[in-house]
Amino acid sequence: MSRSDILDIQSEVMAPLGDVAGFKVGRQPDGPPILAPIPARYRVANHGSRAVRDRLGIELEVGFELLRPLPGGDLPEDIQNYFRPCVVLELVGTRIEGVLAEDPDYKFADFQINAGLVKGNDLPGWDGSDFGTLNARLLANGAPVLDGETTVPGGSALANLALLVAHLGTHCGGLQVGQVVITGSICGLPYFGPGTEIEGEIEGLGRVTLSLT
Repeated sequence: MSRSDILDIQSEVMAPLGDVAGFKVGRQPDGPPILAPIPARYRVANHGSRAVRDRLGIELEVGFELLRPLPGGDLPEDIQNYFRPCVVLELVGTRIEGVLAEDPDYKFADFQINAGLVKGNDLPGWDGSDFGTLNARLLANGAPVLDGETTVPGGSALANLALLVAHLGTHCGGLQVGQVVITGSICGLPYFGPGTEIEGEIEGLGRVTLSLT
């Protein structure tokens, strides 16, 4: 499939699902980034719960909530007047079975296997500074999955946000006020089953929790 084919599939699948809660973005070694909408129906409130049939992937990430419409196709210099950073759990799960579930094009078309998000605390009074190397924790039933120094993919959350803004355009409605852009996992992609209590924290940014039932 071409990139255009993949984005068309995302748009067609997203249309009957309803509102978009935000977008995920991922750098590519060359060429434009991977990006995908996050359906609002899959969003879970902080401290909420999500039913799991088998297992669900969890990624701790830096997110940015859009506060007001952007003036153009690039990040403004006074970025703190347009975005507010927040701590996010991305929920990950494929809708495709068999060998195709591992095919990069099918994963891309499958919303890059996004299955929802949990928005935790945000950072009031942000000065527009970047997030690169972080101190963070991810606990599953109290056991550490991540505890200590880690790095945003590519070393810059703002650079990843800029990639999304530069390449999204009007795809799936474009970036709208209240939506959240997530900038890549800082904990890898661990999977968990029902009965797992997830606690995430990024030092200086905030906390987020989720119960898998």
